[in-house]
Amino acid sequence: MKLLVTGGAGFIGSNFIHHMLEKYPDYEIVNFDKLTYAGNLENHKHIENNPHYTFVQGDITDLEKLNEVIEKYNIDYVINFAAETHVDRSIHGGCKDFVLTNTLGVQMILDAVKKNNIKKFVNVSTDEVYGSLELEDPSQFTEETPISPNMPYAAAKAGGDMMCNAYFVTHGVPVVVTHCSNNYGPYQFPEKLIPFFVFKLLAGENVPVYGDGLNVRDWIHVRDHASALDLLLHEGVAGEIYNIGSDNERNNMELTKMMLEILGFGEEKIEYVTDRPGHDRKYSIDASKIKKLGWKPVYTADKFRQGLEETINWYKENTAWVEGLRNKKKDEMNKFQDSLEHSKDKMKSNT
Repeated sequence: MKLLVTGGAGFIGSNFIHHMLEKYPDYEIVNFDKLTYAGNLENHKHIENNPHYTFVQGDITDLEKLNEVIEKYNIDYVINFAAETHVDRSIHGGCKDFVLTNTLGVQMILDAVKKNNIKKFVNVSTDEVYGSLELEDPSQFTEETPISPNMPYAAAKAGGDMMCNAYFVTHGVPVVVTHCSNNYGPYQFPEKLIPFFVFKLLAGENVPVYGDGLNVRDWIHVRDHASALDLLLHEGVAGEIYNIGSDNERNNMELTKMMLEILGFGEEKIEYVTDRPGHDRKYSIDASKIKKLGWKPVYTADKFRQGLEETINWYKENTAWVEGLRNKKKDEMNKFQDSLEHSKDKMKSNT
């Protein structure tokens, strides 16, 4: 297989590349990444000299560059991780980049896939496109659940998903769409909940919990997600959607208390903050469709604490990676935090 991985310098894309090269050492992998604030080539330091791995810097909205890379490396499979993903950024920092990357960028990849007769394209999306469930709602998101996004980020991702369906129906483009739950694991940019809380606690700071902290998410280890995508790349049916989750639903307060306990802190470290606008209450994934193909997670619900401890220890042990990322991205993070605080102050003044 000659595989193009777009967005392969980010959190999930990096872990996927590591998984693939470990399992299929003879596959040729080209990592195509724009290297925005969340892209980090340090994630691939240990494989940068691997003759089966190549990095090319580029933007998925650049169709000419996509075609050039696909033709140069004789690519026959494509998987897309490239996305603007942070919900708070889409709310407080403007959502233009989200629409450009998550919707237009996917359309550009589809055009490239169509032009170059790619055998299969997997577009990695999110369960957030389904909208929200109520806490007491026992139902789960299935592949037939209507798309009903509430966040600008999710709406932009839904736009990309719909383009995938349109290109499959109209042009027969061999695309598979995946909807996954919240990921955790190594190499995650520290704006996301778990590493964000870890770094704050290690610095002796409190951790902010939105609203009442009862919002529920299904958490999956990033390597389990990678193994699911590996299966779908090989056996997923074109035109189909597959949900990926591990039946590991936790509310934010439960997760926060577990992290506090692992790191040896008490609940006095919790700081309740104003809930973010339109905060989805609950996500719940029915992953029975992909499980029928033979996939199952290693880090099941009863092994979540183990996976969380391993993740926390990874961040504690990889201080050079953490500090390098902090220094490299400090200005970007500071700009975002300033924007976030300004938006919160405006919200408070309006209530």
